[in-house]
Amino acid sequence: MNVAIVGGGIVGLASAYYLAERGADVTVYEKGSLGSGSTERSVGGIRAQFSTPVNVELSLASMAVWEAFANEFGTDIAYRRPGYLFAAREEATARAFEEQVAMQNDLGVPSELLAPEEATDHCPGLRAEEFVAATYSPTDGFADPHLALQGFAEAARESGAEIRTRTAVTEIHREGEANDAEVTGLTVKGSERRDADFVVNAAGPWARRVAAMAGVEIPVAPERRQIAVVDPETPVPEDVPLTIDLDTGSHFRPEREGKALVGGHFGGDSEERRSSESASGKTATGEDPEADPEQDPDGFDRKIDLDWAVEAVERASDCATYFGPDSEIRRGWAGLYAVTPDHHPIVEETRPGLVNAVGFSGHGFQHAPATGQLVAELVLDGEASLVDISALGSDRFERETLLEERNVA
Repeated sequence: MNVAIVGGGIVGLASAYYLAERGADVTVYEKGSLGSGSTERSVGGIRAQFSTPVNVELSLASMAVWEAFANEFGTDIAYRRPGYLFAAREEATARAFEEQVAMQNDLGVPSELLAPEEATDHCPGLRAEEFVAATYSPTDGFADPHLALQGFAEAARESGAEIRTRTAVTEIHREGEANDAEVTGLTVKGSERRDADFVVNAAGPWARRVAAMAGVEIPVAPERRQIAVVDPETPVPEDVPLTIDLDTGSHFRPEREGKALVGGHFGGDSEERRSSESASGKTATGEDPEADPEQDPDGFDRKIDLDWAVEAVERASDCATYFGPDSEIRRGWAGLYAVTPDHHPIVEETRPGLVNAVGFSGHGFQHAPATGQLVAELVLDGEASLVDISALGSDRFERETLLEERNVA
């Protein structure tokens, strides 16, 4: 079985590993460097506190891999499990927490509903008076995305996969009638053609472009997100969970030596920042990305916006006492979420020979191990069995049977 994977991020490389491990002839094509799309800019969160069963099940299947990663892949990914803490300001959010915890518990997640005062046992700096409820799970945590990416890449190579960077895919080939055409291979920059039994679209923020080459329209859009590295007024202990003020969109987690990573989705940052499609190759602002090392070839600005960073720290100070006027913003970065309208991925064989594993809406890193196994099942077995992904087909957008993920940061 010959398989071509478009995208060298964590989802593409996990798919390459699980396919190659089962004997497929796999080549990964990445237009930049490995992880340059989204993976290397991820915060690395790994959690099972989602609001839909399918996302919880993807998490549990992935956590089984993350927990054993150091032993099975020989790579220490700095996996830490201080938990996740979700805090609610609104009564409606608190009521949703009750339903979510019950569902999570039914699936085996040890999450619990807490009063705000109880939540301070896990996050001593939490401003309990600002909240009406919280949820916490001790098995949630985070890992180093770069180390995880390299672990999957090395394992894929050792299993026989070929990984080609700086190799952009320019065309996907089809045979047959338009709506039922079978994908038969692809062409990369330089007019090199590769025949393939399957093409896997794991292109992250640029997945919509890749799908369009195969004549498929999918609602996946790149959206800009930012992270600030902050010296708080009071150091954040390393055992504090990744804390999310769900009703404001603010979140933070401890970093080394008392620092914190502070983020949030609010204000101007909610605007989609699509790359330019102009023939000149310039960005939407007219800048030449080749002249600026902080711009990637698609015109995406990697630099943190200072006004956003100031607002992010201010919002974090409304959530926890660690932050205040004397907090210092050290640096930061911007990355891209690949977002669908319901914040759930598309994982399916969309048409013969084309598998989409896209649109994870910020959850691609943590769900990559399960997704890689599911892609291998779709390609080699003809159906998925690890997790029931029947709800993750792209036809849900036409049928308007959308899922709703409420716990989005």
